[in-house]
Amino acid sequence: MLVALAGGVGAARFLRGLVGVVPPEDVTAIVNTADDDTFHGLHVSPDIDSVVYTLAGASDPVRGWGLEGESYTVLDSLERYGAETWFRLGDRDLATHLYRTERLREGATISTVTAEIAAAWGVRSRLLPMTDQSVSTRIEVEGSGGRPIELRMQEWFVRERCEPTVLNVGFDGADVAVAAPGVLEALESAETILICPSNPVISIGPILAIPGVREVLASRRRRVVGVSPIVGGAPVRGPADRLMRALGIEVTCAGVARTYSEICGTLVIDAVDEALAPRVEAAGVRAVVADTLMRSPEVAAGLARNALEAVA
Repeated sequence: MLVALAGGVGAARFLRGLVGVVPPEDVTAIVNTADDDTFHGLHVSPDIDSVVYTLAGASDPVRGWGLEGESYTVLDSLERYGAETWFRLGDRDLATHLYRTERLREGATISTVTAEIAAAWGVRSRLLPMTDQSVSTRIEVEGSGGRPIELRMQEWFVRERCEPTVLNVGFDGADVAVAAPGVLEALESAETILICPSNPVISIGPILAIPGVREVLASRRRRVVGVSPIVGGAPVRGPADRLMRALGIEVTCAGVARTYSEICGTLVIDAVDEALAPRVEAAGVRAVVADTLMRSPEVAAGLARNALEAVA
């Protein structure tokens, strides 16, 4: 069994490549839920839905999130009433959130509902939220007059377009959360554990903050291989650089290696960063050089193959 820690578009595309080289049933993805939020009374799980839609072959190939060919009639109509619509939820996507919210209201857990949604989309891999409890990423930013203010992740990322200067990042509720059923067991029994090319601060960080996860990974470090989301000193996409700098993490694959050094034995880095391989290895992490820019499903599959061979 293979286990992947996943969050964001990069993870979804990597997982699409992974299930192209191994049977989908052999893959378990542990997905970040600290980005979850409530919009228009609906529980939205962006990272889970990105993984589901991508593995189902239904995601928007340009944006990397949401559904291909989506329409926005409901949100456009809500604007008539002055509702906030900065978080764009498509009409068909709303059905997922309506279903999730209703099931949660009935008493089902996020784990149960995630499995139901994945099955409805024909996803054959096992998807596990990191926890069934509420954990929320909070971004402390510099407000007007230099006073710090706290924003929810989606407020900073989407509404504010990542513009406010980041001062700190926290995961509210993580210290008292419990790993979702099957998470620790999957990590303990996995043949290989993959850290997807996700934002190390707000996609992988919340998963590592769940009690017990980091400890299991550290004990299985030799079987853990990560893929750097930083190429040529910049993130492939997203605001990882702004968050990493705020936390004092160097925005290079070497910085990623140092961040993961306690839990990850091998890091796949892009060919453009080959000269940084000695610095990666100075952090105690073996460097493997490959093409990490997932321009197509075929390249993503090749990257997944390289990652697996790194700890074969």
